[in-house]
Amino acid sequence: MERRRSRILASLSDTFWILVLAVVALFAFFVALGAFSPGEVVALTLVVIVLAVLWVAHAVWDSRHRDAHDPAVIRARERRGF
Repeated sequence: MERRRSRILASLSDTFWILVLAVVALFAFFVALGAFSPGEVVALTLVVIVLAVLWVAHAVWDSRHRDAHDPAVIRARERRGF
């Protein structure tokens, strides 16, 4: 039961960070398209900047603290016989 809960929380966390990145990318797309100027929507711009900083901080933290021995990679390698 605990393993299942851990997998669900990991999936939800990954989904959340993907959605954060999508919001930042969508904002950048609309700014590049000329739909609005960041100066026109200051509150939205600040929210997107905060989200971008949070995503970068999460990505850096995750890259430094990720286990180098990913169980899925190890299983796949052992299955192939390497």
